[in-house]
Amino acid sequence: MLQFIIKRILYGFLVLAGVVTVVFLLFNVLPGDPARMLMGQRADAESLRIIQKDLGLDQPLSRQFVMYLNDLSPISVHDADSEHYLYLDDEKYDYKELFTYGASSIVVLKTPYLRRSYTNKRKVSETLVDYMLETAVLALASIIIASFLGILFGVVSALRKDTWLDRVLLFLSVLGMSVPSFYSAIIFSWFFGYVISDLTGLNMTGSLFEYDDLGNGEMIVLSNLILPALTLGIRPVSAIMQLTRSSMLDVMSQDYIRTASAKGLKFRTVVIKHALKNALNPVVTAISGMFASLLAGALFVEWIFGWKGIGWVLFDALTKFDLPIVMGGVLLTATIFVIINILVDITYGILDPRVRVK
Repeated sequence: MLQFIIKRILYGFLVLAGVVTVVFLLFNVLPGDPARMLMGQRADAESLRIIQKDLGLDQPLSRQFVMYLNDLSPISVHDADSEHYLYLDDEKYDYKELFTYGASSIVVLKTPYLRRSYTNKRKVSETLVDYMLETAVLALASIIIASFLGILFGVVSALRKDTWLDRVLLFLSVLGMSVPSFYSAIIFSWFFGYVISDLTGLNMTGSLFEYDDLGNGEMIVLSNLILPALTLGIRPVSAIMQLTRSSMLDVMSQDYIRTASAKGLKFRTVVIKHALKNALNPVVTAISGMFASLLAGALFVEWIFGWKGIGWVLFDALTKFDLPIVMGGVLLTATIFVIINILVDITYGILDPRVRVK
C-alpha cells in the first residue's frame, strides 16, 4: 500500500511539474512589457530597469525559469547578496531560515511566492486566498445538489427502464451535458433573476458577501448562491444520473439481487440496501473528480452571475492582461485537481485491493 501511495504522489508531482513548465513558457512568449504594465506608460527608464531586475526580466529565459521554480518551491535556495538573481528579499518571501552554506547561500522554508499583480501590486497568493472561500462554497453547493438529483434520477430511470419516464430523463441528461455552461448561465440569470424575479426574489448578479445599503458593512446573502449553484450543477447532474443508471442496471441483473428478492425482502430494501449501495462505487469516484473541477472555479458562470470567486478573478485578470494572477490561478487549479485525484486514488485503493494490484 505504501508503494501505491508513493507512486500516486510521484505522478502528481510530475503532472504539476509539466503544468508549471507549460504555464511559464506560454506566458513568457506573450507580447507586452510587464515592467511597463506595473509602472504605467509614464514611467522613467530607471524605474523600468529596477522593476525588470526585480522580476528577473534582465536574465536569460533559462535563469528566469530557475527563479520561477525557486519561488514556487516551499524549500528554496537563496543568496544574501542583493545583486544575486536569487536574492532573499524580505518583501517577497514569508520564510523561515533552515541553514546556510558557502559564503552567502541560504536554504529557507517558505510559502510559495506567485509574484505580484500588475494592477494592484498585491501578492497573487493573497488575492487568490481572498476569493477562494466563495468558490469553495459555490462548488460544494453545486456538487451536493448534483449528487442528490443525479443519484435520485439515475435510480428512478433504472427502475423504470424503457418507459416514457426513462426516455424523458435520458433526453434531459443529454441536453444538460450538451448545453454550454455560459449559455445556461445567461438563460438562468435572465429568466429567474429578471423575467420572474418578483416571484423568485432572486437577482441576476450577486456574490456571497454583499454590502448592506444601510451601511452596516458586509453581509452574507445566501439567495445569491441559488442560481449559480444550479447552473454549475447541470452538467454534473446529467453525468451522475447516466452513471448511476448504468451502474444500477448492471447491479440489478446480478444473482444476489434476485436471491434477495426471492427471500421475500421488500423491494425498497433490495434497491436501497443491496443494489444502490454496490452501485455507488463508480459514482462516488466520478463525483470526487467533478468536485475537483468545480472547486477549481467555473470562469464563465462566476463572471456572468458576478460571483466573486477564483473564476471571476481569473476572467478579470485576463481582460486586464494581469499575467501573474492568471498564472497563479492556473497553478492553483492544477494543484487542486492533482491533490483531490491523489486522495481519490488512495481512498479507492484502500477500499478495493484490486486497484493496488493493477
